Amino acid sequence: MLALQALTPDALGRAFGLELAEARKVVAAIHRGEPVASARGVRRVALDAVRAGGYVPTLEVRTQRRSALDPFVKLALATHDGQVIETVRIPLERTGRFSTCVSSQAGCALACAFCATGRLGLARNLETWEIVEQVRLVRATLDRGQRVHGVVFQGMGEPLSNIERVLEAIRVMSDPCALAIDARAITVCTSGLPAGIRRLAREAPKVRLGLSICSARPEVRRRLMPIAVANPLDEVIDAAEEHATTTGLAPMWAVTPLSGVNDGDEDAQALAALVRRFEARTGVRPRVSVVPYNAIDDAERDPFTRGDVRVFLASLVAHGLRAHLRYSGGSDVDAACGQLAGRA
Repeated sequence: MLALQALTPDALGRAFGLELAEARKVVAAIHRGEPVASARGVRRVALDAVRAGGYVPTLEVRTQRRSALDPFVKLALATHDGQVIETVRIPLERTGRFSTCVSSQAGCALACAFCATGRLGLARNLETWEIVEQVRLVRATLDRGQRVHGVVFQGMGEPLSNIERVLEAIRVMSDPCALAIDARAITVCTSGLPAGIRRLAREAPKVRLGLSICSARPEVRRRLMPIAVANPLDEVIDAAEEHATTTGLAPMWAVTPLSGVNDGDEDAQALAALVRRFEARTGVRPRVSVVPYNAIDDAERDPFTRGDVRVFLASLVAHGLRAHLRYSGGSDVDAACGQLAGRA
């Protein structure tokens, strides 16, 4: 049985022998939450084939927690095998529009020191339908007139370690008959897997790339992000440059200042130099966001203290780089950047 919400019209047509026009009508019905049989203008034999070979599974909503600080909402979702993944509904500036922060894996193998998900280890990759279903479930929480405008792959897991299913999910999300989200409003965030970055550029050229820089000093980055041992920063930046020249899109770089670790003037100077080098080589200037650190443990056990983001931003300006201070909401319900840990 095939999970129908994971199929584009092309894929559904190939799987069940439907004409493309028929497949579009069936996919539209599925994503409107209607029975397959309700699709009009589709041959009965085709509808019977879809019903016999397909179904629309879902994830169990274990909890839905609304932040008291801001309009962020976190959903804890259980899979059929008992894994708990988390998804965040993010309000956008325009009233009634939201972005969905989706998970691509149950857990994560990369063990970034400042991320709660990295403490879990990897349970498994999520299936395409499990990624798509997160957006559908967030959409179900919205009121009439509201809509999911964008998606960011910045939840649990490393998206480029599950790139096959992530690309399939993007195709469904951006298909006008399915979730109809503009591909330009989808961002895939990575810790830095060069092969995956290059494949993303080739197969999803309208989708934006987000890159966790952490530190532009390679020795510091290796301490905080073990993946940087196998994938050095220079190799990651080379792949990001290729992405920028292929797509014409400015990458989004994120840095989280940690007190006494990567928040000094030397760190700011190295980051500014890296941005200048990138721009000189590609003609594209990265959009740099400074993200405040969010605690991943109780105060007495948390491994880090938040760096002073205002001082770090000022240091960047002194070295010729203006960066954006990113608001990371929902910290009171552990929905902020770095805090997702599969809590039901």
